Amino acid sequence: MVDDPLKLENQVCFALVTAARNVVSIYRPVLEPLGLTHPQYLVMLALWQRAPRSLGDLAAELAMEPATLSPLVKRLEAQGRVARTRRATDERVLDIDLTDEGRALRERALAVPAQIMARVGIDERQLVALRDDLAPFAASPRD
Repeated sequence: MVDDPLKLENQVCFALVTAARNVVSIYRPVLEPLGLTHPQYLVMLALWQRAPRSLGDLAAELAMEPATLSPLVKRLEAQGRVARTRRATDERVLDIDLTDEGRALRERALAVPAQIMARVGIDERQLVALRDDLAPFAASPRD
């Protein structure tokens, strides 16, 4: 039982926001050699799963606003990793696809999860358990 339910260190929200901030700093040195920021890495992960896809679809999967995602995609395009094209059947839709360089980057990124586990000092089983334990917090909020 918690001695004081309103004590800062007893708050799940505080633990999650602190962990989220730290996760980015843990990933930074691992992603730098790939030329990716953490948000760009998330975009690439989604595209490695399925590409091409619309900007709106990509934003929904990443739980981001399209206006927030658009500059990330533009930077990835400038790096030669993705290509943005207007859909022929509906010019309002912007499709995002991987370039050959973007597809090739996936091979180098395969080492990222192991490097993160080593930096944090956990194994794959612990990482999967942590991810699964966070699922209720990652789901869409209920009213």
